[in-house]
Amino acid sequence: MKFPQPAAPAPATTDIQPLTVRIPIAMRMTGIGRSKLYQLIKAREIETVKIGSSTLIPVESLRRLIERQRR
Repeated sequence: MKFPQPAAPAPATTDIQPLTVRIPIAMRMTGIGRSKLYQLIKAREIETVKIGSSTLIPVESLRRLIERQRR
């Protein structure tokens, strides 16, 4: 009697990049303090996404902010 072979596990994907990050991670990624980050959000310089009670920041929005500030 032959037993079916178990399916091979999916390869570990370590190169997945997040689409959004929470405020503390955005602060670490950019080096911007909490107060300044909230000022930029209020001024609509940084986008946010609200899901439930979580405020998420699209990583692309952080990249665009940094690119705009480069001289």
